[in-house]
Amino acid sequence: MKKIFKYAGNFYFLSIVFFLFWMIFIDSNSVIIHLRLTKKLWDLENQKEYYQEKKQQIKAEREELMSNAELLEKFARERYLMKKPTEDLYVVVEK
Repeated sequence: MKKIFKYAGNFYFLSIVFFLFWMIFIDSNSVIIHLRLTKKLWDLENQKEYYQEKKQQIKAEREELMSNAELLEKFARERYLMKKPTEDLYVVVEK
């Protein structure tokens, strides 16, 4: 027990303990904040990969639509409810 009090009263020991406490919990660039930011960075990188894959998929669909007139007409009719001037359009909404 005396050894613990001997080291606890040492100036250098107290300085190191205070410095570690400060760096881990109090500082604006603390270890805890650094870990949170690292986790957020990993999450954002995963989202970036997802959106890049989605972008490639949309580009492929766009190329397919632009190369085939029948698919383009089908897409316009289904997505934007476009019609020919002589046609009537009915939209059925399910409850």
